[in-house]
Amino acid sequence: MVQYWQNSFGYWAMPFGAGWLLPLGVLIFSLAIVWSAVWKGIALWKAARSGEKVWFVILLFVNTLGILEILYIYVFSKKSKSV
Repeated sequence: MVQYWQNSFGYWAMPFGAGWLLPLGVLIFSLAIVWSAVWKGIALWKAARSGEKVWFVILLFVNTLGILEILYIYVFSKKSKSV
């Protein structure tokens, strides 16, 4: 048995019982967006506070699901001294 889904391009088929795949894909995509936004925000904040304009621009325009941002935070940024 085949289940048909309708979108703006017409109909497309999904195997019977696979109706959970579309919501799972939406969930994974949403989690990836949130994950990336959190790391990007932290890295941009840290680069701006350090005055590193080149890193700020790179982090702003390059999207890597947080990989570049995590590397910047833990590897490339200068460690701040506690007061």
